[in-house]
Amino acid sequence: MPRIQAFEFEDFPWFPAFIRNYMTDFLQFLANASDFFKPVVPVIEKALAQSKANTIVDLASGGGGGLVRLSKHLVAAQPNLKIILTDFYPNLDAFRHTAQKLSCFRYVGYPVDARDVPRDLTGLRTQFLSFHHFAPNQARQILQNAVDNGSAIGIFEAQERSLPSLLAMFFSPITVLITTPFIRPFRVGRIIFTYLVPLVPLFIWWDGIVSALRTYSVDEMQALVDEVRGKDTYAWEIKRVKSGPGVVLYLVGWKK
Repeated sequence: MPRIQAFEFEDFPWFPAFIRNYMTDFLQFLANASDFFKPVVPVIEKALAQSKANTIVDLASGGGGGLVRLSKHLVAAQPNLKIILTDFYPNLDAFRHTAQKLSCFRYVGYPVDARDVPRDLTGLRTQFLSFHHFAPNQARQILQNAVDNGSAIGIFEAQERSLPSLLAMFFSPITVLITTPFIRPFRVGRIIFTYLVPLVPLFIWWDGIVSALRTYSVDEMQALVDEVRGKDTYAWEIKRVKSGPGVVLYLVGWKK
């Protein structure tokens, strides 16, 4: 199945910020409730150790991805770990809520472009459920910027271009309807735009299907790395691992 560079509504600058936030809140809730990224905990720990980092700089964080649940595993092994949430469209309510709950979290309140990360944000760069948003030339810029700055990087996707992933995304509105009352922080608007005016389930449905169609395969991620200048100064690991009924595709790299 070829990769399709279709559009996702939440990528547009004109898209209502509050709807985007409700969508990213849902994705964060789902990732944390399922502990979907647990199989890659050893991968993240290895990248932290190899890069001698005690900070994770999460790019394109949305509502925080699966890092809340992951942090409990990671902090157990590295108690001084700090996690900084960033995004080009920062969901500040979600960031504040997470930082208030867990002392290892920090956040950046201004827009951060994953293709050109400020030099003062140092540590292992991560992206959860977001790399597929970037077209190939932009994805290469993300990797190139990490190498140019000597930063370790980890890319993690929770879907792929396959019939099971597409089916899961197709039925995602049902999951939205079931889980919305349990998402925190509670927002009356989330209830209104999920049940009375069901824009959130609709946009989750569309963006979810497109996410699967846009996800880079292991071979495609390898091809992106192959075009990075200075790639040979880095150690790379690009794999596909099972997580429950689904899969996690990941790319990690650190300076040799």
